[in-house]
Amino acid sequence: MARNPETDPKALLGELLRLARQQSSHKTQDALGRAIGLERTSVVRFEAGDRVPNVDVLGALLDACDVAGLARTAIEKMWQLGRLTEEDAPVKVWFSGYLTAEAAAHSVRIWQPLIVPGLVQTPAYARAVFTAMGMSEDQVAEQLAIRLGRQSIITRPKPPNITIVMWEPVLYHQVGTADIMRDELTHLLELPNSVVVQVVPGNMPGNAGLGGAVTLVEGPGGSVLLAEALIEDQVTTDVDLLIKAGATFDAVRGDALPRAQTRNMIVEALEQWKTR
Repeated sequence: MARNPETDPKALLGELLRLARQQSSHKTQDALGRAIGLERTSVVRFEAGDRVPNVDVLGALLDACDVAGLARTAIEKMWQLGRLTEEDAPVKVWFSGYLTAEAAAHSVRIWQPLIVPGLVQTPAYARAVFTAMGMSEDQVAEQLAIRLGRQSIITRPKPPNITIVMWEPVLYHQVGTADIMRDELTHLLELPNSVVVQVVPGNMPGNAGLGGAVTLVEGPGGSVLLAEALIEDQVTTDVDLLIKAGATFDAVRGDALPRAQTRNMIVEALEQWKTR
């Protein structure tokens, strides 16, 4: 079934690449392929919208077709949108909206019962998480760059108020090596005052957030919920879900230790990791 350029960004990108070729000196797909060292079948797939070229191939295609100025910028922007829809894209199109909201946020509330939240992970901890998820080295590198880029909101001139609530077992659940855990817990102790970390004791019989992690972002564009799941996370602005997530966060925070006691708990966990 042919892709529709009116609804499919990859199809529209392919259409633009086809038009660029037809208006260049390389009138056929064979000729363009030879000019940039690709098989004709690759050019066919790009123009059909079946595959998005990597950034280097895109540049070669546009150079060979003498595409410059506003036309080149438009195609490059469409390429970015098309790339988001690829199966191996580092950021899925549905998640890109969340990243935009997070980058502009004035308030972030996070509940995490399994691992240290991404916004406060060290590079080594994040790398260990991505590796455990079965990602390739290239995928790990891409995801790590995105994660570290997200963390820049903590050090920007006017950082958001970030409140993180974790379940105590997170402090003892080994991710990577003992050295990685020691560095991660030290990092938690050194976070700026704009980041509040609280821990729900593990000896409680249960808490309202054991169903999964949630992140609530509030900014100029309103509120956005990121609900994490085993297979694929969900991003939504649905009011009912925002209310339920907010109630869940308030409930688990109500069970959490105050900031000073949480710090003592992290120090205690750090001392235990120093003996491993």
